[in-house]
Amino acid sequence: MIDIFKDIVFAISSVIGIYLLFNCFYLLFFAIAGHFLKNEKKGIVTALKKIAILIPAYREDAVILESSYRAINHSYDGEFNVFVVADGLSEHAIEKMNGFGCTVIPVYFEKSTKGKSLLNAMNLIPADRYDIALVLDIDNIMADNFLNDLNIAFAEGHKVVQTHRTAKNLNTTFAFLDACNEEINNHIYRKGHYAVGLSPALIGSGMAFEFDYLHSLLKDIGETVGEDKEMDFKIAKDKNKIVYLNNTYVYDEKIENAKVFTQQRTRWIAAQIEFFKKYFFEGFRELFVNRNFEFFNKVLQSMLVPRMLLLGLLFVLSIAGLAFLKGTFSYYFIVLFGVLCFTLLISLPLKFYRDKRLVSAVFKIPYALWCMVIALFRIKRAKVSFMPTPHTSKSQTDQLSQK
Repeated sequence: MIDIFKDIVFAISSVIGIYLLFNCFYLLFFAIAGHFLKNEKKGIVTALKKIAILIPAYREDAVILESSYRAINHSYDGEFNVFVVADGLSEHAIEKMNGFGCTVIPVYFEKSTKGKSLLNAMNLIPADRYDIALVLDIDNIMADNFLNDLNIAFAEGHKVVQTHRTAKNLNTTFAFLDACNEEINNHIYRKGHYAVGLSPALIGSGMAFEFDYLHSLLKDIGETVGEDKEMDFKIAKDKNKIVYLNNTYVYDEKIENAKVFTQQRTRWIAAQIEFFKKYFFEGFRELFVNRNFEFFNKVLQSMLVPRMLLLGLLFVLSIAGLAFLKGTFSYYFIVLFGVLCFTLLISLPLKFYRDKRLVSAVFKIPYALWCMVIALFRIKRAKVSFMPTPHTSKSQTDQLSQK
């Protein structure tokens, strides 16, 4: 009986071990590939396209006033307009934005979602007036020449473009840790994928589309909490390539405390589980019937353990392996933990290693891991609540002068 129990434990450990091996080497492959991405060469401006900037804004008057003012005053050689989709904003904020020159589109939903707000705006904006639709988050600020870079990319015939979203504030340890996480994501899921010929993953902001194409992607978006991932799958199914502009920056506010971190990760985990269930079997059909590896790769991404949880899980299993397993296999999870740490180290930009705050951020990882565990037990809330990420208009923009 004891031998049977040991065999069962070994079998379960083997399955878990293979699954975690897949996680680690998937990340490692694209982390290495990211170092081989060639710098994009900017083309020549042949035409100036008309751009509609869409900013879904859920409450938070002060934040949208700052970002919309910066957006409407952005320098672009062609014509553009800023559309703020106002969900729960005050009349005072709406009047001020109209005064800036923005077009404000009020929306009212029983359950608010970013996807529904964008679709509502697209239904009201004349389709023949704009060539490009750019989606920004409520706190985003575009770097210099952002729209001019987009114009060149679309002039070359691309349908979807993802720009480089990066931190605009490093004012707390949690913000610094979140900024590190953002850049690791950029390196693996955008630079690494683009370097090997795959589409980068959409982030939800700083992403631009041919105007009509975005409208078609949003038409049955539903009430998902992960509209960017839904569009990712749709684009992959259409076999359209997403272009990544690594040197075109949009600045984004990073999480400043554990409470907001937990809320944001709850929404992200809920979205990942949603799309894993929705597209798992379809992913294999697309791979074997339509030879669509791009779509299948999106399914593979939905199968990955969230990186912070993976780090904690491998650490615990490394200790357990030494205590309860025998022979070479007792070091298996230690090796995987080392592989994951190496992957993270080579994915983080050099500028973060020059910052003394990195040490404090590393010591904050266990707390962040605990927040991720809490998020796992709260994912049902994301299905009944919008759970937007709170922002502040007072974030230090100490990153803006570094690019």
